[in-house]
Amino acid sequence: MNAITVEHLAHTYPARGRHTPERHAVRDISFSVATGQLVALLGPNGSGKSTTFQILSTIFAPTSGHARILEHDVVQHPEAARRALGVVFQNPSVDKKLTVEENLICQGHLYGLKGSLLQERMSAGLMRFRLSDRRHDGVETLSGGLRRRVELAKCLLHQPQVLLLDEPTTGLDPGARRDLWETLSEMRRQTGLTILVTTHLMEEAERCDQVIILNEGLLVAEGSPDALKREIGGDVIDIQTASPDRLCAQVNARFQMQALVLDGHVRMETPSGAEWIPKLAQAFPAEITAIRLSKPSLEDVFIKKTGFSFTTHE
Repeated sequence: MNAITVEHLAHTYPARGRHTPERHAVRDISFSVATGQLVALLGPNGSGKSTTFQILSTIFAPTSGHARILEHDVVQHPEAARRALGVVFQNPSVDKKLTVEENLICQGHLYGLKGSLLQERMSAGLMRFRLSDRRHDGVETLSGGLRRRVELAKCLLHQPQVLLLDEPTTGLDPGARRDLWETLSEMRRQTGLTILVTTHLMEEAERCDQVIILNEGLLVAEGSPDALKREIGGDVIDIQTASPDRLCAQVNARFQMQALVLDGHVRMETPSGAEWIPKLAQAFPAEITAIRLSKPSLEDVFIKKTGFSFTTHE
């Protein structure tokens, strides 16, 4: 049984007056997440990942299609789906005027936890997220990274089987971001929890077992980071020049390549990039100002699937 199943999911936001036409945020996407996987829903702003997240977390129903958490349809059985879910939203959901412990107590009561069972769950969560010495501190005194840990401890009190996180590192400094991802990886290894994270950061997606790439509401690629990068079929060469369109045409005509112009640079893919650097430099010494050779990245996967760079869409 998959932890998450999405079948032909679509969602359209209705028009709001003459100046705000209807918007197709998600367009017939299907994917599944196996139990115990750490998965990234990757895409630039406006790609549909937040809408998909909101549907999976039962905030609203899709226009069409189906989504299930374990065997629970999020529309037909939202209560059962919610019991199986832990959710961390992009905007903080902890009460800053309460202490860490008071936030956990409130969350526990919402799920019917009380007495010794609640105390046991709270102590375990505080220890797991290294918050035991801050349990009586007001949340407003904590750093952004510590507040995220409180949110994780809070949403896991009822021991969900699936954890959804929407852009969880937003606003965190690099150290706190790294610490959060190490915590997620460790938690997944220890408990077998299924984790789905939405992100627009390539380096975060690289940490996951599976990456689902969305663009303009469409699913454009899916697979492990290594498998997706293997689709590039070699190295990536980026050429800087004053006349990218002209140089691109010359490269394609002379070497029968399929170079393209992207963000003002000439870009080409080849299985043996190192061999092409001297050939290009010798053939076009006056036109080329710089050449960069790199191994394929998830950015290159996005470019191959959409024809645009990730940063262009941001």
